Amino acid sequence: MAKSNHRAPLSDTQLRVKALESIMLEKGIVEQETLDAIIDNYENRVGPHVGAKVVARAWMDAEFKTKLLEDSSGTLAELGLAGIEGTHMEVKENTPEVHNMVVCTLCSCYPWSVLGLPPNWYNSTPYRARAVRDPRGILKEFGVNMSDDVEVRVWDSNAEIRYLVLPMRPAGTEDLNEEELAALVSRDAMIGTAVVSKQN
Repeated sequence: MAKSNHRAPLSDTQLRVKALESIMLEKGIVEQETLDAIIDNYENRVGPHVGAKVVARAWMDAEFKTKLLEDSSGTLAELGLAGIEGTHMEVKENTPEVHNMVVCTLCSCYPWSVLGLPPNWYNSTPYRARAVRDPRGILKEFGVNMSDDVEVRVWDSNAEIRYLVLPMRPAGTEDLNEEELAALVSRDAMIGTAVVSKQN
């Protein structure tokens, strides 16, 4: 018997997006080429995979890592990762002694160029309020338990500056290449609400 080529039904969100696209095209609000370019941008040119490549390169290349930490904006700009949301960037390195976490207490400033769309929880009032007041409690809710001897630093993004966390490279990854390392790095690890493990 031949395999079925039927695709899984679209989710409610996917159906809404398709309907919105159709209406916008039908009313001439946007051209198909423009829509395709926007979709391509968010699928291929921005997103967590971009930041993950930066992290993996920093893990593999000590000179690049030093440059990235000393001049984050300039180094990212050299990689073509500048823009309105990425012009003023600072990369903060996690170490065994210090764990960094990013929030935007005023609104939802976020480094789109390297992380893509922000998660819903990042924009939520509870996260924005508690990240500063009770960062260890928030981290625990994300499954990250920090021992008392680790300092937790919270970086508050704003319109002038955005932050990216350089997570610690997990043990046992010495044999992995840059691409394999990048595959381990999640968006949440670059916000600081997760840690990278070999099993990611």
